[in-house]
Amino acid sequence: MDGDRQGWRPTLLSGAVFAVCMAGTTLPTPLYGLYQEKFGFSALMVTVVYAVYAFGVIGVLLLAGNASDTVGRRPVLLAGLGFAAASAVCFLCADGMPWLYAGRLLSGLSAGLFTGAATAYVMELAPPGGAARATFVATAANMGGLGCGPLLAGILAQYAPWPLYLSFVVHLGLVAAAALVLLKLPETVRERRPLSTVRPQRPALPPQVRAVFGPAAIAAFVGFALFGVFTSVSPAFLAESLDVHNRAVSGLVVALAFFASTAGQLAVGRVGEERSLPLGCAALLAGLALLAGALFWDLLALVVLSALVGGLGQGLAFRGALSAVAGASPADQRAAVISTLFLVAYTGISLPVIGVGVLEGPLGLEGAGLVFIACMAVLVLAAAGYLLRRPARAAAG
Repeated sequence: MDGDRQGWRPTLLSGAVFAVCMAGTTLPTPLYGLYQEKFGFSALMVTVVYAVYAFGVIGVLLLAGNASDTVGRRPVLLAGLGFAAASAVCFLCADGMPWLYAGRLLSGLSAGLFTGAATAYVMELAPPGGAARATFVATAANMGGLGCGPLLAGILAQYAPWPLYLSFVVHLGLVAAAALVLLKLPETVRERRPLSTVRPQRPALPPQVRAVFGPAAIAAFVGFALFGVFTSVSPAFLAESLDVHNRAVSGLVVALAFFASTAGQLAVGRVGEERSLPLGCAALLAGLALLAGALFWDLLALVVLSALVGGLGQGLAFRGALSAVAGASPADQRAAVISTLFLVAYTGISLPVIGVGVLEGPLGLEGAGLVFIACMAVLVLAAAGYLLRRPARAAAG
């Protein structure tokens, strides 16, 4: 037993480093209302500040998504931790909007470097035969870290002093500890090349992938858009419409969506990869319906249920989409195709969220949310309709 623990220790430690970085990307979620009060910006600016993060992630995926294959996992992850620390410093120094934009952009750069490199690193450090458990560690670290960010910030902002500062001081300490841990872990890329050999990745979509990619990309887009809206505007909705001003509660509601996504991704092993995408679409549709009910009737219970059901659907759909796209891709283009799927997903985090911010002025938060839900429901129904017709076509063929 002790030997088994020793063999898994590097995997678990690398997973902890992964979680620390991802927690920093969602740390500001319960604090946007406080920033609004301090700087006097509109609700639209909240969504723009949030969406800047996605632009950072997309930029890294396009320009340096394969950097860790070239220069090694640890240098890329250390750079990601450096961006995470710089992001925290920007929020600590924030005296206006430019600091918030810079902090979110740096946070996006850190997440862009970590998403692929840390997942690969966790799996490569696993003992022989431990691929399935290592995938669990990587998934839990990624989505669990995203969930812990708003939960930590909400609790500290509600019950501790310095609500706009303490969370980032704590995160800086965690980042420093994570860097020390990372320096003691081994490098897994044996043949490393100079940074100058890294080349930008172009989005790729070979002909044999296109039929699978359509519904997979729609499900990924809608799932990430749902997360984007939850993370950017749900604290404002809870405060304005439900009179819930407890920031710990706001952070918990957002965290539940990420924790449910972790459960959804882990459930793929039980329901099967082929069924996970259609089941995920169904759960996403149910989550959107629950969110519509929450907006229409102003019920906290429906907000919580929409976070749980929508998060579960996002986890099922995204893991199913990833498996379907990877399975249909030629081996020599698989990384580029997966990067294209991530580009679509992170576009979902940015553009619909900004759209909600634009519509909030003329329609109000509830009206803008209902328009968003209607648009996302149409997309999910289109993907589900294609998935239902596809088996009949395959049988006819």
